[in-house]
Amino acid sequence: MAQPDGFLARTLTETRSGLAETWRILRIKGPGQIQFWFIALFIGIAAGFAALGFRLAVERLQAWVYGTEDVSLLHSFATTLPWWMVLAIPVAGGLVVGIILNSATDDGRVRSVADVIEGAALRDGRVEKKAGIASALSSMITLSTGGSTGREGPVVHIAGLIASWVSNRINADAITGRDLLGCAVAAAVSASFNAPIAGALFALEVVLRHFAVHAFAPIVIASVAGTVINRLEYGGVTEFTPITEGTLEFYVELPAFLILGLISGLVAVVLMRAIFAADDLASAFQARTRLPRVLRPALAGLLLGMIAIWFPHIIGVGYETTSRALVGDLVFHEAFVFVAIKIVAVAITMAGRMGGGVFSPSLMIGALTGLAFGIVATSLFPDVSGSETLYALAGMGAVAAAVLGAPISTTLIVFELTGDWQTGIAVMVSVSISTALASRLVHRSFFLTQLERRNVHLAAGPQAYLLALVKVSMIMREKGNPGMASEDRCRELIEQGIYLGSAATLERAMPMFEEAGVAFIPVVSPGEADTGPVLRGALFQIDALKAYNRALAATAAEEHS
Repeated sequence: MAQPDGFLARTLTETRSGLAETWRILRIKGPGQIQFWFIALFIGIAAGFAALGFRLAVERLQAWVYGTEDVSLLHSFATTLPWWMVLAIPVAGGLVVGIILNSATDDGRVRSVADVIEGAALRDGRVEKKAGIASALSSMITLSTGGSTGREGPVVHIAGLIASWVSNRINADAITGRDLLGCAVAAAVSASFNAPIAGALFALEVVLRHFAVHAFAPIVIASVAGTVINRLEYGGVTEFTPITEGTLEFYVELPAFLILGLISGLVAVVLMRAIFAADDLASAFQARTRLPRVLRPALAGLLLGMIAIWFPHIIGVGYETTSRALVGDLVFHEAFVFVAIKIVAVAITMAGRMGGGVFSPSLMIGALTGLAFGIVATSLFPDVSGSETLYALAGMGAVAAAVLGAPISTTLIVFELTGDWQTGIAVMVSVSISTALASRLVHRSFFLTQLERRNVHLAAGPQAYLLALVKVSMIMREKGNPGMASEDRCRELIEQGIYLGSAATLERAMPMFEEAGVAFIPVVSPGEADTGPVLRGALFQIDALKAYNRALAATAAEEHS
């Protein structure tokens, strides 16, 4: 009979060996379905705590910096502060942000949702680590010291860092890495806004940009986990409590919401173009004056502080003003002016490279736009109109959906933020019209337009960006191998300037085939000054087309699996 001590030791040894073998298989072959769901749960919990921690850190730091006990009423409290304090806080915050970004990034740019989308499409679900951590810290300081942005951008990128870490630990392939990234994003959005349904759909609609069945279950698991984390701290309360007295006279009042959708779409386009124009202007000013990159956020902070002296409503996320709009606690001229001032403030913050996201500002701008429109509509047609706050709710969703390019998840976020599911028709009508209009005037959304400005062409779909993923060196026929082109012909083409570098991709090669009208293009590496380029091989058009077709087929298989 085995001794108890020997049996226990043997059991522990076998358990340890089993766990080690499980980890080895997980790293080499990737997780199975059940294992993947547990990993999704782990990521959901981790991303949920990260989002919650970021939110609490912003609230605590903001309360300390401004000296208030209730940051939800910060706008009102700021009116009681000395003007020099309101001016100095964002300048100091900008200085700190400039120092952080200047030391941790090579371009002084904050990483946000657009970079997560790029990571999902082009980097196998991975995002930058060092720049991402610096961006999260910079965004936290920005939101705490008077920056006029939102917190969804930072928390989404923090979630991307968590997913990237897990993907690297288990040696995840591209599909698994993207799915894990979707899980993390869903949990972060859910934990940040207490919106589990919208969090899951945001990850699918905005980040992964497809609704593959295989990704749905783990993303939902992670999203629910993130929501639980939020509710452990805040309970089941909604972010906003709108007042939507009156009923929607469907056939009579519905055209008003169509018009609101058009106006909201235009406001969203103005917001996006203002941000991009301000960024271009700031970059030109920086180059012309040789302003040190480290001082760019501080200069933006100075401008924000000057505006905040008269309009403290621009400070931070802006939930106090958004809530006032949703309950109708503003008159027409206040709503109208606040829209304009908030757009200017968001553009300055973004152009100053201070950090933060655009979702919360778009909610505030949308609510104010809807309220202003609702005040006019209900005044002109009082007998057939519902409450002006119903228009504020619809406008909030319409502007945010147009900015994000995500009508489905944004509509659900509005419902979950407010808890009002009875006004769905009005919100959906405005959201659909605003998104359709705005997508024609920009590259589908704010994030995709950001990427387009960096020459990352995701808005056109896989048929455009997949070319940038296939390197010429992977599919060329090397020099000396069977099927390689004639070296003499390759030399002739090189002398004509028709050749590719070994680091080039099909994004450069395919137009060259079209322009030169040749069957192959020489591939070279840099040589000495007196010898010129060194021939390494040749890329044949038929090989390029086959590789492109395989990439398209793999993408289609992932999106329809």
